[in-house]
Parts: sequence; C-alpha cells; structure tokens
Amino acid sequence: MFTGLVETIGRIEMISSVPGGKRLIVNVGDWKPRNGQFEHGDSICVSGVCLTMTQQNGNQLSFDVITETLSKSRLGMLSVGDAVNLESSLTANTAMGGHIVQGHVDGMGRIVKVTSTPQEFRITVQPPADLLDAIVPKGSVCIDGVSLTLASLTSDTFDVALIPTTLSLTTLKDAQAGQMVNLETDIVAKTILHWLTRNKSTADGITMDKLRDAGFM
Repeated sequence: MFTGLVETIGRIEMISSVPGGKRLIVNVGDWKPRNGQFEHGDSICVSGVCLTMTQQNGNQLSFDVITETLSKSRLGMLSVGDAVNLESSLTANTAMGGHIVQGHVDGMGRIVKVTSTPQEFRITVQPPADLLDAIVPKGSVCIDGVSLTLASLTSDTFDVALIPTTLSLTTLKDAQAGQMVNLETDIVAKTILHWLTRNKSTADGITMDKLRDAGFM
C-alpha cells in the first residue's frame, strides 16, 4: 500500500524482453526506501503501478512486468531515458499523507489540456468512461502515482491543480496534451460503487431516512 506522495524520480536505464513480459531496470540515484534499505521482493510504486523488485545492483532496481500490466498501464509505453515516479510501500509508522493508493491501475487517461500561468498549473484529463462514476468532486485520484485532489469535474473530464512542490518532485511538471497517464480511482469510492452496482435491488431501497438513521447525515 502507498500514499501517492512521490519520494523520488527515477529513470529507465534498460528495457528487455523476458518470458511473459518485460524487465525494467530503473536508476534510482541515491534514493532509499522508507525502511532504509532495499530487499528482494519489495513492493515499489512505479508511476502508479505496484511492482515487485527482483534485483538490486547499486542504484539500479530491476522489475519484471507481465503482459497484463504492460497492456493496461503506461508502463508498456516507456522508453529508455523516461522518468518515472517512485514510492516505497508504507511501514507501520508512516505518516498517512495523500490517500490510500494500492498501485492497481484502473485505466489510462489522456491529458487533453495543460494550463500553466503564474497563478496555477492545471491538468485536464479525460478518463475512460467506465471510471467516471468513481471520480467524485473534490475527491482523490492517483495520476502516475501522484495523489491529487480533483479541482473540477465535467461529464467526461476532470481537472487537477498542482502546487509547486508537486511540480518539482514529480514527472507531472512535464505533462503535455495528448499524453497518456495511469489512473487509480479512490478505493473507498469504487468499493461503494461496486457494491451498489452488484446489489441494485438493495440499493434501490436506500432512502434519505435510512442514510439518516445509519448516521450518514
């Protein structure tokens, strides 16, 4: 589990084919994970995707990525030299900033507009249509591993406004219109949505009175 608070930016040094997918080798510089050292089998969030570290060679970390992950995330589009956001998994004493991020990409969105002014830096994203119901006004969304709060929402797009710290510490500072990004919707929102969808007859019986009696209002 992660928070969506990126710890460092790494760069892809090598991509090679392996049975069932590809091997990514990422240069992480002098970065150390939350527990202070890398261990075989560590879970690391790479631009929003939870990957298992298979090997460490100095400042290079290796990850094997299966075909399913390559096809459902932006990892399949990466090239040598590309930058990736990195976050190590939570420990028992980690401050819970950001929001709960699993590293399980729900789909890829397309950046349709980047607005950069002296007052703000805003990104407009068009997500897959089937994710829209789990994206709520002022809710949380994870974009390429970065925990962000929705600034606005339309029928088919949403905006996020980035603070200078986020721009300096993540790859989103280089966002461009037309670029694809990994999206993970909020686990609470999509869990509720899934339950309601799977239990339509029960959901139809939910009333304002029932919500009030249950303490939601």
